[in-house]
Amino acid sequence: MTPIGEEPARRPIASRSSPWAIGLSARLAGAGITPNAISLLSIVFAAAGGALIAYGAHPLAWWPAAACVQLRLVCNLLDGMVAIEGGLKTATGPLYNEFPDRIADTLLLVPLGYAAGVPWLGWACALLAALTAYVRVFGGALGLPQDFSGVMAKQRRMAALTVGLAAQGAESLMASTRWSLLVAAVVIAAGSMATCVSRSLKIARALERA
Repeated sequence: MTPIGEEPARRPIASRSSPWAIGLSARLAGAGITPNAISLLSIVFAAAGGALIAYGAHPLAWWPAAACVQLRLVCNLLDGMVAIEGGLKTATGPLYNEFPDRIADTLLLVPLGYAAGVPWLGWACALLAALTAYVRVFGGALGLPQDFSGVMAKQRRMAALTVGLAAQGAESLMASTRWSLLVAAVVIAAGSMATCVSRSLKIARALERA
C-alpha cells in the first residue's frame, strides 16, 4: 500500500503525453484548481451521465450520456497530471484518487442495467468494477506493483460503455429496442470478471515466486 505522502501508483495512459492534456493540466494547475476538486468533478459528470441513462426519454439522450462518460475519464486523467506534473499533490490525494472512481463507476453502471431492462446486471457490473480495483489495490497492499492490466480495466470499461451508449443512440432512432445497452452491460460484466481473475492469478504467481 502506498505510504502517506508518497506518490500513488499511476495507471499507464497514453493520452497523458498528448499536447492537449499537457496544456490543459498546466492551465488548471496555474489557476490553482486542486486535483481533489477535479476528482470530485468526475462524480458530477458520472451523475449526469447516469441520470441520462436512467431517465433519458429521448433517443438523443444516449449521446450526451456517452459524452459524460468521456468527460469523467478526462477528469481522471487531469487530476493526476495536476497533482504530479503540476506539483499540487496533497496528503489526501491517494484517497481522492480511488474513492471518486468507485462512486463514478456505480453511478454509470447501475443505471445501465436498469436501462437495458436487466437491473441485476447493472449491479453486477458495478460490483465487479469495484472488485477489479480491490484486487489491484490489494496486490499493492501486499507489496507488489499495482496491476492495471486486464481486458476490462477502467479505460476499457468506460470505452465499452461509451460505444454501447453511442450505438444505442443510433438504435433508438430506428427501433424501440435496447440491445446495444444489453450487449455493453454483458461485455462489461464478463470482462470485469475476467480482469478480476487474471489480476488475482498474477498476484498468486508473484507471491509464490517471492
